[in-house]
Amino acid sequence: MQAWLVKELADPEQALSLEEVNKPENNEGHILIRTKAASLNFFDILLCQGKYQEKPPLPFTPGAEIAGIVEAVGDGSNYQVGQKVLARPALPSGGLAEWVSVSENEVFSVPDSMSFHEAAAMYITYQTAYYALHHRGNVKRDEVILIHAGSGGVGSAAIQLGKAAGARVIATAGGPDKVQLCKDLGADVAIDYLADDFVDIVKQETNGKGADIIYDPVGSDTFDRSRKCTAFAGRLLVIGFAGGRIPEAPVNHALVKNYSIVGVHWGYFARLYEQEMVNIHDTLCSFYEEGKIKPLIYKNFSFEEVPHALNLLGDRKTYGKLVVDV
Repeated sequence: MQAWLVKELADPEQALSLEEVNKPENNEGHILIRTKAASLNFFDILLCQGKYQEKPPLPFTPGAEIAGIVEAVGDGSNYQVGQKVLARPALPSGGLAEWVSVSENEVFSVPDSMSFHEAAAMYITYQTAYYALHHRGNVKRDEVILIHAGSGGVGSAAIQLGKAAGARVIATAGGPDKVQLCKDLGADVAIDYLADDFVDIVKQETNGKGADIIYDPVGSDTFDRSRKCTAFAGRLLVIGFAGGRIPEAPVNHALVKNYSIVGVHWGYFARLYEQEMVNIHDTLCSFYEEGKIKPLIYKNFSFEEVPHALNLLGDRKTYGKLVVDV
């Protein structure tokens, strides 16, 4: 079978090599899946570069999200051969391969109405957004959520889930095309942060109150400015640091405005509370079938285009999720 291998630590075009490798055997407690689609994440780039917190031994196959067909199961499995599933393969045997063997607790059934592309694009972003808004942000109907990077993977998921929760959503994005994407996803207000001051607009839209929840996957200056438009007793959710700089917050400001700075580490949560993760997945599948969510996909790439697609993702020239046909 074919698989992408990271054979040296470098940018994706230099690090990755498409190789013929042995098809994996299916060990007890695992599911063998014929991969139909895989989605790409920014941390795949960091893995290639050796800059991610996980540093698997060389060579390894990246790819954390796949969708495909069950080809083999172990005794007493909850899955059946031929079933459509999504899965989260573990390093060093990631999902950018024609077949993967995945621990059964990292495999999830999906509705027949969901395409392989959508299934591959749904898992991490929607799980993260749901966990952030409901478990960490305790979102309530009619609250105001400010979502940064609304056209990105986790941002686009958060817009849809915020609206599904009955909240009023204000989103930021860079440039008119991405602003329009946020509106198309359901945002009540979309702000071009390249042209306008989101702090002033959030205050105007909330009559000076500010946002009850701020969903921030950017960090850096975006976090610093977000503190200025956080409502009294608001929740500032720390999703990630795509902006590069990890910000610091003066705790006296949090005290005066009585807001909370809340960490969102979905991966750690998923390891500790497997059943809660399953419950979230079931809810998300119901939302999909009800038409409340639909993954935003930038483009479907061929398997041979993986390095090129990762370069586009790294240059921040894309929106939503990038999906690879396998």
